[in-house]
Formats: sequence, C-alpha cells, structure tokens
Amino acid sequence: MSTHDSWVEAAALDELPDDDVKGVQVQGLDLALYRVQGEVFATDDMCTHAQARLCEGFLEGHEIECPLHQGRFDIRSGKAMCAPLTEDLRVYPVKIEAGRVFIALD
Repeated sequence: MSTHDSWVEAAALDELPDDDVKGVQVQGLDLALYRVQGEVFATDDMCTHAQARLCEGFLEGHEIECPLHQGRFDIRSGKAMCAPLTEDLRVYPVKIEAGRVFIALD
C-alpha cells in the first residue's frame, strides 16, 4: 500500500498518448506527465538547466530531451544524463485509479 496521503488528480489516462509527454498544472505546479509502454511517470516540467518546458521536448524511451539545449533526463529517476545538465529533475510517485492519473505531491 502507498504511504502517500496527498494524492492529487493530474489527468485522465486517455489524455496521455503512449510514448509521449504532456504538460499539466497541479496545485500551481507545472508538471510533465509521460506515458511509456503503458506506464505513467511524472516530473517537474521545467528543465533544471534553463527555463525550458520539458513537455515541449522529445521523449525517447525513458528519456526526455530538453528542447533548448538537448540535455536528457531519465524520467524514472529524474537523473540528469548528460551535459549541460548538472542538477537532477524532481520526480513524483504516480498511481492510476479508474482511468485517472494521480500524483503524490508530499
């Protein structure tokens, strides 16, 4: 069972195309939702290197490429994969219930 008590609805699952990314706003936070091989992941939407929205980037497998400087993050861990990125990306726990995507913000 999940220990998170602040699950917030972020989107409908059918709003997320497979192997794509979508920007959403949840309680004032800009987040990016990714759907890869049926699994959903969530990260902050803003690149840690420059003011670029990752939802406008290029998703390949489990990596999102920033549209500005081509830095890549692993969407599962938030790990910065290459230069010019030096700071990891915040990731959020995700659960799917009744066709809705929920994110834990705590």
